[in-house]
Amino acid sequence: MADTEEVDRQAELKAFLRSRRARIRPSDVGLPTFGDRRRVPGLRREELARLAGIGVDYYIRLEQGRNEKISGELLDAIARALRLDPVERAHLHNLARPGRRGGHRPVERAAPGLQRLLDSMTGAPAYVVGRRTRVLAWNRLAAAVFGDFGAVPDRDRSMARLVFLAPAARGLYRDWEVKARDVIARLRLELGRHPEDPELAALIAELAQESADFGRLWEDQQVLDKTHGGYRLHHPRIGRFSLDFRALRLPEEPDQLLVAYIVEPGSALEAAMRRLARAASE
Repeated sequence: MADTEEVDRQAELKAFLRSRRARIRPSDVGLPTFGDRRRVPGLRREELARLAGIGVDYYIRLEQGRNEKISGELLDAIARALRLDPVERAHLHNLARPGRRGGHRPVERAAPGLQRLLDSMTGAPAYVVGRRTRVLAWNRLAAAVFGDFGAVPDRDRSMARLVFLAPAARGLYRDWEVKARDVIARLRLELGRHPEDPELAALIAELAQESADFGRLWEDQQVLDKTHGGYRLHHPRIGRFSLDFRALRLPEEPDQLLVAYIVEPGSALEAAMRRLARAASE
């Protein structure tokens, strides 16, 4: 999966392509099966190559990581044949064309002015997540609902570690696996963008070793750039409730997301959260 220096990009590309072939049945794309018994589900490599309009040997070299000069047009043809969504398509390009890499940034700070913005959002939880799902900044209500990020050692202050390695997350998220899958999908997205990041590789390796659930969910090859959604939560002081969120990518810092949760003004939930925030600051 990963070592502590760099992710094996070729292995990731092979696993991603195979997972996407497996989810498409020949009948879904109008291919006859004639009662064939298949050892693996989904499209065979020669069937995918035919659908994409490329040679079988050419596709096999790509899936094996032995063709790093493939054009964007051919990758798009493969993406169409695999019915990839825009995020999956971008992930395929990132894995297949390693020359398009961003620089490694071992130290990351929240973009200037974001902490003041977060502090002004007094009615709802909000925080900023950077590379490796690291929580870079947060407001008082986010700390009251999701846990005191400031009390967590800097190394462990990432959503991935908190969700998979901190027992409290299992009680907070009523649908824990939904949150866990979202975190993994974001890590996979980063993996395609920054395969050279040794800290990202180390994080993935650590989570795979320490959490059986991470290893199980990681194998699904899900990649997603989730910009909105919601979670069902249970807080020990205010009980059960649901929160929707919006995640906004910062133009000047494309690896950073401002995640803001939505609380209806004047609602009983807003009043409960304000009491929670006051209690947490006392």
